[in-house]
Amino acid sequence: MSHWLHDPLRDWAWGMNRRRFFGATGVRLGGTALGLLAGSGIGAHVGRALAQPPANPVDAGPRVHPPLPGFPHFPAKAKSIIYLHMNGGPTQLDLWDYKPGLQEHFDKDLPDSIRQGQRITTMTSGQKRLPVAPSKFQFTQHGQCGRWVSELLPHTAKLVDHLAVVKSVHTNAINHDPACTYVMTGSEIPGKPSLGSWVSYGLGAETNNLPAFVVLTPTWSSRAAAQALFTRMWSSGFLPTSHSGVALRSVGDPVLYLQNPPGVTVADRRAMLNTLQALNQRQFAELNDPEIQTRIAQYEMAFRMQASVPELVDLGGETAATLDAYGPDVKTPGSFAASALLARRLVERGVRAVQILHRGWDQHGNLPADLALQCRDVDQPCAALLNDLKQRGLLDSTLVVWGGEFGRTVYSQGQLTKETYGRDHHPRNFCMWAAGGGIKGGIEFGKTDDFSYNVVEQPANVNDFNATLLHCLGIDHERFTYRFQGLEQRLTGVESPKIIPELLA
Repeated sequence: MSHWLHDPLRDWAWGMNRRRFFGATGVRLGGTALGLLAGSGIGAHVGRALAQPPANPVDAGPRVHPPLPGFPHFPAKAKSIIYLHMNGGPTQLDLWDYKPGLQEHFDKDLPDSIRQGQRITTMTSGQKRLPVAPSKFQFTQHGQCGRWVSELLPHTAKLVDHLAVVKSVHTNAINHDPACTYVMTGSEIPGKPSLGSWVSYGLGAETNNLPAFVVLTPTWSSRAAAQALFTRMWSSGFLPTSHSGVALRSVGDPVLYLQNPPGVTVADRRAMLNTLQALNQRQFAELNDPEIQTRIAQYEMAFRMQASVPELVDLGGETAATLDAYGPDVKTPGSFAASALLARRLVERGVRAVQILHRGWDQHGNLPADLALQCRDVDQPCAALLNDLKQRGLLDSTLVVWGGEFGRTVYSQGQLTKETYGRDHHPRNFCMWAAGGGIKGGIEFGKTDDFSYNVVEQPANVNDFNATLLHCLGIDHERFTYRFQGLEQRLTGVESPKIIPELLA
């Protein structure tokens, strides 16, 4: 018995010779040309079944991104998710984790009893001292819950009764790339699907005209080092590639080549795609390669986006009050404010997952000045997004998440003065918040020690947090698996993470 398993792709490749290649290619090019001719009225009597455009070329057809059978697993509180990722690691000490007692420790060495021999990065391991740097910013209490919030977040502070602030998130990764990969995919090892891709795969989308998962990468104001954004943060990994995030450009047209070339009409484009789809379906019948179906779906989505994206980014229909709420940068394409408003418009149109990645939070030096710039970018738009969703009746069905890949150290990196300091990477604890669909507002989860260095109550691993987000979307993270390399892979890994019931409404 042969040890070779039947492999249609291998059989096809082995059977390909020069005569067959040119013969097949000639047929394909001829079919495409025929479709174009038929769509423009020349030779329309030939191939009409393939080239005939539907009555409504944009909205016609079955769901491009349907949910998996049986999804969601149970009634969901949230239908969509907006994930606001502050890339670089925002400092919990200067924003959310109020530690007034640190003032008396200014410029004193971090006690060994607090560090406990834990590893630190090579950026500060060579320092002779690890001097404690209290926050220079004032904190005040807000809302009925009495949440302590930094003066740098005055707009978000007004909405703390809607937020669940988690102060005990922790991770193993101490450098940006593996930490970001872990936060977004549940693993430090590249190649796994991102959170948005898992959501797209399981729940699909309620729109045919936009992708299920959209990514925005706005500009930033800080002069701090901006870490690279790798596509693995929104990649579909081993899931079908149709579930990768579609990144809209922050400068220029959001999508390249939206307009047809001169002389090519919508009907022409529709005719060409119908012919190309028929040819791809024929190849799928021969090879049974699922990526061919992905290719068909992506061609179709690109066609639909030619009509939907220009309407999406046209803010002409927004009221002056709405635009004012997002702040003065909202009309600047590619700004965080513009991206936040775009996120609302995306979920309003049926997009399932939106990810905004704001860079510039890696503040190893000159932190007070750079942090103020970053907060000015995001504070008002974040608050406006929550209010906007609430006023439109969308907040109860939209899960909004804010956070980074790790926190910052209590000790200063480099020069320490009362007015300026830097902070190194700190994976032991950091703060994130969630609001909206399925989240209990006005609560705080987790507690750190007096130096915001170790979790002392209610630890929350990144995958515990991700399991909770999936729960809000009606997904049981333990049952949400995909078989790959002999394993039942899942977003939340294999270390038995648990949802955090205290966060749930």
